[in-house]
Amino acid sequence: MSVSISAATASRRFRLARCVGVLVACLAAPAQVAGQSEAIAFTGAAVIDPATSGVLANATVVVRDGVIVSVVAEGEIPAAARTIDLGGRFLVPGLIDAHVHIGTLEAARRALLSGVTTARSMGAGFFADVGLRELSRRGSLAGPEILAAGYHVRPRPAEGLFLDEPGLSDLLGRDVRGPEALGRVARAMLDRGVDFIKVNATERAGLPETDPRKPFFTESELAALVAEASRGGVPVAAHAHGDRGGRAAVAAGVRSIEHGTYLGDETLRLMRERGTYLVPTIAVVSDLTVPGGDYDDPVLQVRGRHMLPRVRETAAAAHALGVPLVAATDTGYGSGSVLRMSHELMEFVGIGMSELDAIRAATTVAAELLGIADRTGRVAAGFEADLLVLDRNPLDDIGQYQDVLFVMSDGVIALDRLDFRADVIGADAIGADAIGTEEVGTRP
Repeated sequence: MSVSISAATASRRFRLARCVGVLVACLAAPAQVAGQSEAIAFTGAAVIDPATSGVLANATVVVRDGVIVSVVAEGEIPAAARTIDLGGRFLVPGLIDAHVHIGTLEAARRALLSGVTTARSMGAGFFADVGLRELSRRGSLAGPEILAAGYHVRPRPAEGLFLDEPGLSDLLGRDVRGPEALGRVARAMLDRGVDFIKVNATERAGLPETDPRKPFFTESELAALVAEASRGGVPVAAHAHGDRGGRAAVAAGVRSIEHGTYLGDETLRLMRERGTYLVPTIAVVSDLTVPGGDYDDPVLQVRGRHMLPRVRETAAAAHALGVPLVAATDTGYGSGSVLRMSHELMEFVGIGMSELDAIRAATTVAAELLGIADRTGRVAAGFEADLLVLDRNPLDDIGQYQDVLFVMSDGVIALDRLDFRADVIGADAIGADAIGTEEVGTRP
């Protein structure tokens, strides 16, 4: 009885919190929309549109109401538009981080300031990612657009799922097995309005007591989950390190494999045939091997040193076969995180991808995976004004993404460091309190 009361109370508290958040968002939205009505013209821009090749030099890009209106070489500037002269700097699309674990406002903001304008959540307690998504849609969130997955579907789901979904209480404390049980969990996710369902097809790599090769579900169980999700119009992403679990997930019809460390050639060929995306998250495996960061455990450091060359090898083989690769960090953007999308892009170039293909993996190809390729991921007329400015050409050095100078998300400026020049400000004036950065919200 006490468990039932606690679950019902937790559920009511979550729904109340979400309603309050939505109310606050609605009240704040008019001011945000009003701020977007101003036209902004970027002049002197070196534009990189990943859907094309090369650079459009000395371009003028006009943004109004959160949308790119025009991209032309030396175009006219609309009357009364605010002009931002980039002086030859590079204007590129905002990054799409296709695998994150963002569950707080501060983490979302930290991701945004690093250049991430869209993020797919692959797990957040108490459906916090759904709440973040709604705040973002209403203009109240200083962060990227969020696509939410809620909880992981795994044999032993997190206890928080049962606190908010007491109807699943008979599954608490025992393995979730069989098509019927998996279908019930999927329906619970769909009822919460998730954009993706994430299933763990194998154990995790980031816990010292787990074996990332170990499969969790059979192909028939995974197929039942995919079918239930499809009836709700939602795709499935499968966490899978081992080949057996990964192959079962691909055969079951998942849209993407997350990680894929030990996938074999036969599984990769099946992915190519079915159009299954691979999100290898290479840089986070590198994080396993060193102290600090998202992981800091001697067992994981030993494991990571073995996994890192394997995941690089798998990703390179997938790319050579024509499997679509998508960039992601698998970080929560916490205060101790040392991972950013720039590090994954550098890993992609390191496995043999061109700089342009690496950029596409974080923009146009990622947008295809997420089903939003018609509105973001490009610097083109009619697309959302999700834009970054880099000092130098990332087609020559992908590491330029480590130093983002300017971030615009849906036409709203989140970060502006374009005038940080010692000859303008004065070398002695540059410091934590002297820098006049334009940011959304308070400083980190």
